[in-house]
Amino acid sequence: MPCVISSPSSDSGKTTLSLLISCWAFSKGIKIQTFKVGPDYLDQQQLSSIGQPICRNLDIFLSGEEWVQENFFKYALKYQFSLIEGAMGLFDGLGATSYSSTANVAKLLDTPIIFIVNARGQVASLLATLRGFRDFDNGLSIKGVIFNNVNSERHKKLIREVFKNEYIEILGFLPSDPRITVNKANLGLISPMDSERKIDVDYFASFAEKHLETISLSKFLKSPQKKILNTSISKEFKIDKRKPIAIAEDKIFHFQYPETKEFLHEIGIPLISWSIFHNEEIPKEASSLIIPGGFPEKYANHISDSDKSLNSLREFRKRGFIYAECGGMMILGDLIKDIHGKNHKMSGILPFKSKKGNLSVGYRYIRGLKDTPIIKQNQSIRGHEFHYWEIEGSSSKFELKRAGHQNSISSPWEIKSWETEFKNEGWSDKKLHASWIHLHLPSCPEVAKNFVDATQVDYSQDS
Repeated sequence: MPCVISSPSSDSGKTTLSLLISCWAFSKGIKIQTFKVGPDYLDQQQLSSIGQPICRNLDIFLSGEEWVQENFFKYALKYQFSLIEGAMGLFDGLGATSYSSTANVAKLLDTPIIFIVNARGQVASLLATLRGFRDFDNGLSIKGVIFNNVNSERHKKLIREVFKNEYIEILGFLPSDPRITVNKANLGLISPMDSERKIDVDYFASFAEKHLETISLSKFLKSPQKKILNTSISKEFKIDKRKPIAIAEDKIFHFQYPETKEFLHEIGIPLISWSIFHNEEIPKEASSLIIPGGFPEKYANHISDSDKSLNSLREFRKRGFIYAECGGMMILGDLIKDIHGKNHKMSGILPFKSKKGNLSVGYRYIRGLKDTPIIKQNQSIRGHEFHYWEIEGSSSKFELKRAGHQNSISSPWEIKSWETEFKNEGWSDKKLHASWIHLHLPSCPEVAKNFVDATQVDYSQDS
């Protein structure tokens, strides 16, 4: 079985190590299927950017154990090698629990664990750390360790001496090197679509060859031999007429799980790309529009100047269904206020302004407040939030009437995080769903059906 790359905490080097291994495999002509634990978009994009198969998310909270198992085996079996990059520390999951953690995924899939540890300023303490993690849960198998930030032969020699009697394989020592450091921003890693600095695949490959025990490591990368049949939910859908869906996808909007487009393609719905960055009009043949998350705040001035796209969006509101998540929702408001305090005009479809706020991140429990295109009243689903921006706005009758909604629009659901109370969130009517919440539609058949049904309605008679 392939290994899980994990660590004691965030910022230990998991993504860097996963990229090193992927680049090394690429240099050898080996295809390697990568996976990322959790709902993360940015790490996933990094691992998908170097010529290897698209990285896949494995998230027990969002998708359930059955989906995680099936998705893992479905894609890992296609290639000789595969690996799973963990999230945060090994046992960090929902709230103060280990549910949906890297450890949870490793146990579910019965995979060995390769640890990467920041060795800066440590020698004997490294052994205490490894023993602590190994003994915390005997159901896990930590098979190897790689030490990061080891910058001298003496440091390397001392670590080997400390670990000489341990039943754990040392698989490499990585020295500090700015050329393999992946740039970060507010929400984590910088997306490859948004970065001027691309991964130097050749350099990463040679670095891995020099500093990793690649032959020993290879035995922990071999894809599984057994097969679990994939029960695709696409088989459950019967659509008579398949109306096209437009999807905003460019360097502004790109927070989207690949399975969403794959699922829609499998059931025969035509998909059309739409770019606000290139000031395009929404294609006339589209009956629905998906605006995923992204970074509209970074490109607020550019969006504000994209009159053709914004006018097209306003017109589309009259005739089609709009599904918008997080950053996608922000362009539906009146304004985006950037970090310098300057206001940038957006579409004005919804009566709110977006501005910089506190970080809101984590899993969310969701309960439907009414029947909407996405969720039904009292239906319970799961999602996640990941944003620094917040909205200022009013759902008063006056503001809604000003925006042309009368009394039809309101929150589709209420949400809560771990050990908090439910609160109303989002905007919805029969032709619109806008929310901070990210969903994984393909792993939730009920919501996927609601969504597909909404995209196939003829709204041409509506005002």
